[in-house]
Amino acid sequence: MIKCHNLTLGYGSKNIVNSFNYEINSGEYLCIIGRNGCGKTTFLRGLAGVLRPKAGRIELRDNLRRNQIGYLPQITIAQKDFPASVEEIVLSAFQGKSLLLPFYGKALRKRADECLELTHATNLRKESFRELSGGQKQRVLLARALCAAERLLLLDEPVTGLDPESSQNMYNIIKDLHEQKKMTIVMVSHDVEAAKKYATRILNFNEIAQ
Repeated sequence: MIKCHNLTLGYGSKNIVNSFNYEINSGEYLCIIGRNGCGKTTFLRGLAGVLRPKAGRIELRDNLRRNQIGYLPQITIAQKDFPASVEEIVLSAFQGKSLLLPFYGKALRKRADECLELTHATNLRKESFRELSGGQKQRVLLARALCAAERLLLLDEPVTGLDPESSQNMYNIIKDLHEQKKMTIVMVSHDVEAAKKYATRILNFNEIAQ
């Protein structure tokens, strides 16, 4: 699905990922582990198209298109306090896809409803995002990412800061997306035990970081 050719990623004059070659296959649940600063998030941002390669390239294969990739980055303080309804947050995933913004068509609204259902957040549709719990906010943001994720979902530490029950709920949702919806998952995590339990393959960035 994705092939990295001599990929180098970084910021300014500093390289974080160096001359990296790797392949991600369709249908995988790939978990990326490693110490802080070793390049996990940088690599995920490269896959998401947020960070452009400094050298090498990322090849999309198997007819994968950029608009079929969903990306859930680490949540920021500003996002946690964003003054909008859950429905508005999820629908914002379609900005740039509708020519009549902010008037979203029936098809886009139906897709948003489907994604809220997949993340068990349908009952939160009219709630204020800023008033939700941490686990609820993360499920809503996952629903937003899913609006774009027709085939591939990129997750950057999706359970960070969540209590054990909310973390387990999130893992269960991701597991269902992989097994029942046949979604390819690439997840950055510090939770090695969860990686061993759920992932079909583990990439340890400690072993490749330079």
